Amino acid sequence: MKLNILFALFIGLLVGMNLLGGKIVSIWGVSVSVGIFMVPLTFLITDMVAEVFGKKTAKQFVTCGVIVLVAIFLYTTLFTLLPPHERYSFNNQYTIIFGSSLRMIIASIIAFMLSQYHDVFAFEFWKKKTNGKALWLRNNLSTITSQLIDTLLFMFIAFYRIAPQFTFWFVLQLCIPYYLFKILFAVLDTPFVYIGVKWLKKGSAC
Repeated sequence: MKLNILFALFIGLLVGMNLLGGKIVSIWGVSVSVGIFMVPLTFLITDMVAEVFGKKTAKQFVTCGVIVLVAIFLYTTLFTLLPPHERYSFNNQYTIIFGSSLRMIIASIIAFMLSQYHDVFAFEFWKKKTNGKALWLRNNLSTITSQLIDTLLFMFIAFYRIAPQFTFWFVLQLCIPYYLFKILFAVLDTPFVYIGVKWLKKGSAC
């Protein structure tokens, strides 16, 4: 049951990141997508699952997530192309909101897949190196590196040359504050890794 709850939350966060992440807000004067509040939680969940249930189960989470993102992309493409009924007067707004996110969804799929698989691999790598100790270190080392992969891939695939000013160096500059925020969130979520792992192990055969 606990694993099912985490899986449902994991998938829900992925859907939310892609459907809601288009809104930009300001944090300490830096413009960021609201999706930045969801991304770190997905890494937190896979680290918890990998710690208690192993690498194989964590990879299954990621694989299912990729399938969900591909399905969302296909349905979003189809629904924005379908001609609206004459009574539906919001088609332009619908197309602007969801149609403009297609490239971002592609970027999200690629960035999510590669960064999350790396996170699972890195977490297992450091688990062996530390003989199963120092959970805080494994969590942060795997997440911080994977978040760098996620940030660079997503930002460049989603925004590079989307407009003349979005040059290589401009996009790279955009990546820096995003990544710094993700590092901050990765550090802050460390206590929750311990809480989550303890919760998962309680009453579990693992």
